[in-house]
Amino acid sequence: MPLNETIFTTIALTGFGVAFFHSAIPTHWLPFVLTARVQHWNHARTIAITALAGSGHVAVTALLGLLITWFGSSLNETIGNWFPRVAGGLLLLFGLYYIARQLRGQGHVHFAYPHEHLHQSHEAHQPHAPEPVRTSDRAAIASLLAFLTLSPCEGFLPIYVSGIRYGWTGFALLTLILSLGTVAGMVFFTWLTLTGLGKIRLGLLEQYESGVMGLLLCAVGLLILFFER
Repeated sequence: MPLNETIFTTIALTGFGVAFFHSAIPTHWLPFVLTARVQHWNHARTIAITALAGSGHVAVTALLGLLITWFGSSLNETIGNWFPRVAGGLLLLFGLYYIARQLRGQGHVHFAYPHEHLHQSHEAHQPHAPEPVRTSDRAAIASLLAFLTLSPCEGFLPIYVSGIRYGWTGFALLTLILSLGTVAGMVFFTWLTLTGLGKIRLGLLEQYESGVMGLLLCAVGLLILFFER
């Protein structure tokens, strides 16, 4: 396999890992499980709504990725052979930034999102909490869609930076990988929890997410700096 193909394959695998790992944190499946209990949704409906919200999450992230690719492609044409050094350097900076976040105790990688719905649903299931008030399904679904659609996957954006060298084909493949990793992960962990198998400590993934993302991005950045031509 040619070196450039090997590098892109590594970027793609890293991107899938980032997307799937990111979808495992509780904010990407717990609100759907809790809301389903309050609204008395069956498993099939809950999974469908989860997949729909995941698609919105992907769409907004891909839109930002499109802007990154468009700008980066123009820059690539301008600076030519220097572009791998710029892209690799940016990935290293992103990676170091996430590692610094982890060291400061900010392990979760995400833009701000509304906590109220999640907090209220969680409190409603405490032993002495009052019975939650069921809202309309339309309002509940809209809340869940907004919850993730307005909060793109920040951790995947550097993956788009690393794929700029491969043009719009690279963008399309990375978006497909983002979609598969994110939606499949959200659906899997939601299903796991709904069926009572999700009693593992997935909260640990949220605690160390920044550190893992940082190490992955640093590794890809070094790979691009030393091997891509």
